[in-house]
Amino acid sequence: MPTFDIVKTSAVPKTYRTEMVRGSFDLNDEKIKEHFKGNIAIENHDWKIGLICGGSGTGKTTIAREVFGDDHFTRYDYGKASVIDEMPEKASVSEITQTFTSVGFASVPSWLKPYYVLSNGEKMRVDLARMLLDSRQLNVVDEFTSVVDRRVAQTASAAMQKAIQRTTDGKQYVFVSCHKDIIDWLQPDWIFDTDEQRFFFTQRQADRQSSLKSAKSSEQIRNRHCGNALAVITI
Repeated sequence: MPTFDIVKTSAVPKTYRTEMVRGSFDLNDEKIKEHFKGNIAIENHDWKIGLICGGSGTGKTTIAREVFGDDHFTRYDYGKASVIDEMPEKASVSEITQTFTSVGFASVPSWLKPYYVLSNGEKMRVDLARMLLDSRQLNVVDEFTSVVDRRVAQTASAAMQKAIQRTTDGKQYVFVSCHKDIIDWLQPDWIFDTDEQRFFFTQRQADRQSSLKSAKSSEQIRNRHCGNALAVITI
């Protein structure tokens, strides 16, 4: 079970302004401490989408780095003449265009533009498409939807959710966001709410587990029938 108990400390510098603030608000501490403690109980569970959400300063990124590791954070460098050329070399043009469309990036002329000239919404969708096409199994997306308006955030979340749910490659995605208005659109399997330091599975995960149990039960019944049939044939 991924657990965390994180204490962050920051020394308070002694300057004229900081001393004025400390004196005005009766702050005597030489260091500012932040404590984040909890668990993200995802081991032995089948899931595709997780969400760490809460207000600014509640430890979202710190917790994500502690639990999942810095190496899994998505960071892409862009410098080619078109975003379609930024996609992984192993991906075919057909796969790329289908993925672009699946995340709501359906403007063909924009596929031929460099990344830096795109709007924030288009950039986000390019990042999401590249993540879907990459081979990395676990992806952590920090500041998800933080630089786009809320309508774009919601439609992009819905598109991403649908694109991920269609995959069968076993990849997992963790989104880190200060906006809770994307929850109904992203439909994560689990949520860690940093405002309350609380972890919980969603109804989607309950439905997923129920579906898996049903499939497993059906498979066991089929195997049992096949076994009986083989026994009869053997005799």
